[in-house]
Amino acid sequence: MNIGVIGAGSWGTSLAILLGDKGFNVTLWVRREELLQKMVQARENSDYLPGVTLLAGIKLTHNLPNAVHGKDLIVLAVPSHVVGEIVAKIKVFIQEETVIVNTAKGLAERSLKRLSEVIMEGLWPDIPCKVAILSGPNHAEEVSRFIPTVTVVAANDQTVAEKVQDIFMTPYFRVYTNPDIIGVELGGALKNIIALGAGVCDGLNYGDNTKAALLTRGLVEITRLGLALGARQGTFSGLTGIGDLIVTCTSPHSRNRYVGMMLGKGHSLEEITASMKMVAEGIKTTRAAYELSCKYGVEMPITKEVYSILFQGREPREAVKNLMRRQKKHEIEEIAFD
Repeated sequence: MNIGVIGAGSWGTSLAILLGDKGFNVTLWVRREELLQKMVQARENSDYLPGVTLLAGIKLTHNLPNAVHGKDLIVLAVPSHVVGEIVAKIKVFIQEETVIVNTAKGLAERSLKRLSEVIMEGLWPDIPCKVAILSGPNHAEEVSRFIPTVTVVAANDQTVAEKVQDIFMTPYFRVYTNPDIIGVELGGALKNIIALGAGVCDGLNYGDNTKAALLTRGLVEITRLGLALGARQGTFSGLTGIGDLIVTCTSPHSRNRYVGMMLGKGHSLEEITASMKMVAEGIKTTRAAYELSCKYGVEMPITKEVYSILFQGREPREAVKNLMRRQKKHEIEEIAFD
């Protein structure tokens, strides 16, 4: 099987290693020529995955058509805000039977659409759409080192989901399927907002009580918006819901938690992002989710306060006070006193 991985950040590189380890013919597209030369010489992606050796069979290229043409499966591992742009560039090189697996976690900032919608609309009507979403509590730093990990693949077509499941499954990377593509995408995207909030709590030196409350109530509002957009509630109790939420809000590998932590320590958003090599998807997702919550009338107080910190200059400590001083209410709306 011939596979093209588009994007040589930490996750794209990690998945290229995983698929190459299975014996597939893998071509990894590297956007920056400078990084490509470093990777060719050292057989290592020192910018994003230092210390992890690239398998000899993985082909590296700066030529996007070469990474796509003739491939049975294409893995999109680029930041969410460039997914539409990449699809527009590669569509003329994609075969009808090719399966596209998106791994970015975010929402389109202007249209507020899910990324699978962006991909399918970008391909239609020229190419029948075989699109799957790979999402879960998966840090590239661990997957690339063959540390046991579990993930989810979602697609509208069960055959497509099971094909991707078989391709990615290894003794250290277990893959489940889920037909709820809406819930899987939203769980993966929206947890980054809560991770920003978790980082703020860490930056303010709050404790475990605060973090536990944030994750719990964060899951509530992720589920609220998910249900409003057509997702299934059970998905948010799974790997791409609570699983991804836990790992992203607690791990030192989490870029979104890091951004929140620096905000909590008093640094500006511009200063933080300028110092980072990788993209914190939660920043753009917060804006999109906030606009969706307003559009659908969904109560999302944590998202609202994170939005106010990122884009309205609110002090992090004041945002926490706003959450704590909200009007009293029942914890679970469906459960009432007799």
